[in-house]
Amino acid sequence: MISGTKAIKILIAAATAFLSLTFAAYPQGLGQKGGGYRGPPVEDKPKVDEKAYKSALDRIPTPDKKYDPWGVARPTEPEKPAKKSN
Repeated sequence: MISGTKAIKILIAAATAFLSLTFAAYPQGLGQKGGGYRGPPVEDKPKVDEKAYKSALDRIPTPDKKYDPWGVARPTEPEKPAKKSN
């Protein structure tokens, strides 16, 4: 028969192995009440009101002159050479 200390060591080793396997399920959410995979989270997005969107776009003023992103890096109009008079 197995001695008392050897039996306790086997019991502790078995409990440790069992607990190490069951603790791995907790980060996955399987240890929670009702466990299992619940699917992707559902997001409640408000519906877009097309009429309000178009009216907001109409309220944006049109620019007076065309936007030039390189305007600071180069002159707006190229320099023209002076005409030579004969």
